[in-house]
Amino acid sequence: MNYWIMRYDNMTTILLVLIGFILVLYAQIKIDITYAKYRKISNIKGITGREVARNILNSNGLSQISIYETNGKLTDHYDPTKKLIKLSSDIYDGTSIASIAVAAHECGHAIQDKEDYSFFKIRSALVPIVNFISYLGYFGLIVSLFAGVTGYIKLSIVILFATALFQLVTLPVELDASKRAKEQLINLGLINTEEEHGIKKVLSAAAMTYIASLISSILNLLRLVLILSSRERDD
Repeated sequence: MNYWIMRYDNMTTILLVLIGFILVLYAQIKIDITYAKYRKISNIKGITGREVARNILNSNGLSQISIYETNGKLTDHYDPTKKLIKLSSDIYDGTSIASIAVAAHECGHAIQDKEDYSFFKIRSALVPIVNFISYLGYFGLIVSLFAGVTGYIKLSIVILFATALFQLVTLPVELDASKRAKEQLINLGLINTEEEHGIKKVLSAAAMTYIASLISSILNLLRLVLILSSRERDD
C-alpha cells in the first residue's frame, strides 16, 4: 500500500513540475514572438518610446519624473524610490509598436504611484520583506545540515510562499499598468485604431509571463507540501 501511495506522490510532484515548466516556457515563447513581431512595425507617428513616456508623464502632472536609457533587453522599469523611469535602448530610441507599448506601461506604474494605487503600495511594502526571505535560501544548506532534508523543505516552502504572495500582489499591478498604458495612448492620440490591436497584443503577452510565473510558483509550492506530507507520513 505504501509503495502505491509513494508512487502516486512521485507522479503527482513530477506532473506539477512539468505543468509549471510548460506554462512558463509557453509564456516566454509568446512574449518573445510577439515582441519580435511588433518590434519590426513602426508606429505611424514615428515617435520614440522616450517621447511617448515624456508625453504621458507630462500629461499626468509627472514632469518631475526623469527618463533614462539603460542596458539590456526588456529591462525597463519604474523606480518609485528615485522617481524615474529606465527604458532599455531598444525601447528608449525605438519607434516600434512594441517600444511605445512598453514605455507607456512603465508610465502606468508612475501614475499608480501618484494615485496611491493600493496594490502598488502593497507590492512596494513587500519588496524588502520578500528580498529578506529570499536571502534565507542561501542558508538552506546550513539548515539542512542541522534539521535534515525535512528542515530544508520547510524553509523552501516559506520562501516559495513569500514569492507566490508577492507575485499574487504584483499581477493586478501589472494588469492595471497595462490598462492605463493603453488608455493613455488612445486618449492622448498617440496611436490610431489600427495600432490598438498591436499594443494590446504586446501588453497581453507581457501579462501572460506574470500569470504563468504565479501559477508555476503555486504548483511548485504544492509540490513541496506534498513531499513534506509524504516524508512526515513515513516517519
